[in-house]
Amino acid sequence: MQWTTAALGLALSGAALVASAETVGSVDTAFKLIGPDHKVVVEVFDDPKVGGVSCYLSRAKTGGIKGAIGLAEDKSESSVACRQVGALSFAGKVPRQEEVFSERASIFFKHVRVVRMVDPKRNALVYLVYSDRLIEGSPKNSVTAVPVPANQPIPLR
Repeated sequence: MQWTTAALGLALSGAALVASAETVGSVDTAFKLIGPDHKVVVEVFDDPKVGGVSCYLSRAKTGGIKGAIGLAEDKSESSVACRQVGALSFAGKVPRQEEVFSERASIFFKHVRVVRMVDPKRNALVYLVYSDRLIEGSPKNSVTAVPVPANQPIPLR
């Protein structure tokens, strides 16, 4: 029992921290007679390793009967805007590239993902949102950057 608990703790400590989002609001984009309307949802999540940075994510949510029971496949369009909302602090060293958010966008395989990249030359954090499964052509994506003050170097791993 103790060995299992220790192994589980060790496994979890090596796992990447991925943020969860809270809904800020939404707007209906298409009326559905049965089930929820199609909408654009705005969510926010805090970077799990960089205190003082919040990311706002907008994305399409499919309504109707399939959307109500979780079988719909959401569109691949999404946008991200990350901003400094408090004093910047780093929870240890950060890798040059790391997934900081992932959420299911269909019942099978598709996710909306946000990856943080570090631009050490410009002392900036760059956030990219994309869908990991192509639907009808090129992957839709959006990028934003948060400058870090010059007197506060980003601690790279």
